[in-house]
Amino acid sequence: MKNLLPIAIAFVAMFSTLSSKAQNLQVHYDFERECITSTVEMFRPDKFGNTYFFIDMDYGSNGVEGVSLAYWEIARVFKTDKMPIGIHAEFNGGFLRVGGDPNEAFGINNAWLAGIDYSINAEDFSKGFTIKALYKYIQGKHDASYQFTAVWYWHFLDKKITFSGFADFWREDNVYFDGNDDTKFVFLSEPQLWYNINSNISVGGEVEFSSNFAGVHGFKTRPTLAAKWTF
Repeated sequence: MKNLLPIAIAFVAMFSTLSSKAQNLQVHYDFERECITSTVEMFRPDKFGNTYFFIDMDYGSNGVEGVSLAYWEIARVFKTDKMPIGIHAEFNGGFLRVGGDPNEAFGINNAWLAGIDYSINAEDFSKGFTIKALYKYIQGKHDASYQFTAVWYWHFLDKKITFSGFADFWREDNVYFDGNDDTKFVFLSEPQLWYNINSNISVGGEVEFSSNFAGVHGFKTRPTLAAKWTF
């Protein structure tokens, strides 16, 4: 871990100088994989809906020096005040490196999603919940698949504590690194708990709960310890 600490410090210093367009930067230490993950995340509402994206980068996992994974998602929901349900469009993509060979990398299948979005928020936006039902095209795998997504947030104890996260369930054929039989369904959830020191700095972490995700057969739990800077 000591070799990864300077990376985490450098990222916090670099992103603390960015403009408010990048809403938050998270730096996580993954105990199970013994690596650092940075997440840049933005959510921006407007009168025609909202835009959301995040960029994940892993450093030092899978026996790789430097960036071992790069992945991003960008989504747009089209919705006005007169629309009870929003229209969702999304793109996912990235790559994964393994081993010591810098040329040994695998693309994460590009995915395009479209569907409907229904959200409920408290009047003061102290808590909210969104559910999505989506068609999913996975390049090189499925012309027609599907995904169900739930997203939530809850600020309590005078906004000192934030509980947030998402849960995805989707249809995808996968081949596993351990040679187990293939499966056709994937589940991924990452609930986060934060203590907000002030309006900019938070400490906490997340626990990744997954089943048949990222080439790993069966159920997996991955806790992290993290810091977050909100712009």
